[in-house]
Amino acid sequence: MLNIPVLRWGQPYESLEVDEIKHFLTGETVAKVGQANGGLLQRDMRHAQRARNLLREIPTAELMQRVKKAADLYLNATLPMGDGVQSPDDFAKQQSATTGLPIHMAKFNMEKNHFVLTNMDKMIDALTRGLDPNILARGYGVESRGVTVSFQAQSPVVGLVLPSNSPGVHTLWLPMIPLQIGLVLKPGSQEPWTPYRIAAAFFEAGIPREAISIYPGGHDVGPAVLSNCDRSMIFGGTATVEKYKGNPKVQAHGPGFSKILLGDDVVDDWEKYLDVMVTSVYANSGRGCINASGIWASRHTKKIAEALAEKIGPTEVKPPEDPTCGLAAFTVPGAPQAIWKMIEGKLKESGVTHMTEKYGPRLVEKERCAYLRPIVAHCTDSTKQIAKDEYMFPFTTVVECPQDQMLAQIGPTLVCTAITNDEKWAQQLTDAVHIDRLNIGPIPTIRLDWLQPHEGNIVEFLFRNRAYQTLPERLAKLS
Repeated sequence: MLNIPVLRWGQPYESLEVDEIKHFLTGETVAKVGQANGGLLQRDMRHAQRARNLLREIPTAELMQRVKKAADLYLNATLPMGDGVQSPDDFAKQQSATTGLPIHMAKFNMEKNHFVLTNMDKMIDALTRGLDPNILARGYGVESRGVTVSFQAQSPVVGLVLPSNSPGVHTLWLPMIPLQIGLVLKPGSQEPWTPYRIAAAFFEAGIPREAISIYPGGHDVGPAVLSNCDRSMIFGGTATVEKYKGNPKVQAHGPGFSKILLGDDVVDDWEKYLDVMVTSVYANSGRGCINASGIWASRHTKKIAEALAEKIGPTEVKPPEDPTCGLAAFTVPGAPQAIWKMIEGKLKESGVTHMTEKYGPRLVEKERCAYLRPIVAHCTDSTKQIAKDEYMFPFTTVVECPQDQMLAQIGPTLVCTAITNDEKWAQQLTDAVHIDRLNIGPIPTIRLDWLQPHEGNIVEFLFRNRAYQTLPERLAKLS
């Protein structure tokens, strides 16, 4: 068993209060995690500027090299973890043990984080549209077209209130360190593993310890992060997104309501795209905001729903160490039962058909956890509430809706895969402001291009572009 302390600007802090995180199947204590409180975090934020100052002492090019070194350490090395050490296999098993994620999915998410860290220079070049990163470091400079520009960091650190359900979200904060912005992390109660392992890899690679703080803790820590950091991210449900809507200091990430739309010109050949639909719904146990929670078409919807149900409906619960395990456990007591009760009622409504019902019970209860097996519902009416729902397991509704009404009916959509060759409709989709990421063609919703922004450009969130004038001879010294 590991003892994992609070990390105050890189220094371990032994808290009197600890939280035991347990194996979701056996109940065995996997780790004791020190607990911070809002007051401790508030006091520590007096030193936030030091985090950025120390990072700015290291040339950007050197920071990039250290981040790349950290990538390999994170993926392959045995690193310090609390009062012990952690190999890559330990990490995958421990993350699985406390989150319910299958071990092979934990390893896949490690590969994803490794890819982002390894290609950080390309990512930042894309996000800044080719801006010399030294301009961000200095605050001003001359663009390649000869124009003087200035970008002012809006906070010396970025605060993150992280979830437990989807380890993939950590890719969003990895660019902070090479952008010379410090990190204040509040990990999910069941998933401290990724923040601590990445921090350990950063420290081993030469990133200043004083640039990173990690504050596990109770319900007062998240609000303390958001109120004490001038730029923050939080992950939660629709209520969380609504609460921080319009707050320029907080970037709230919620449900994705991602969808696949089949155009009238291709829907008669829907069988060609069944694998794209299955992958979009089922990959990573359906836990991501980029998993498709809806598939919309004007016709053949009953056949599409039947084919999807046949593919994923029979999926059985398997042990987390099984490499074919496709379902993650729900580890919060009562949560899956409440979700199933909510869904069960909606499946009985007029115009809604439960297509996976014949493949056995959807709720599978174990002694210490429970699973929800994949659900496919067919809707003949796009106004049904279930057609607008999203859950943390492979769940989707196949919705019948005329193509010319889809854009008005689908609602906010993080990822939209529109399978069509109709250029007029493609342009309408391109112009739709309620679609964030848009794929035109048979591209799974879960396929990300890391050289493009995900839910907003992090550089634009952290840096303000402003007017800046100075004497030519001063600018000449920069070259």
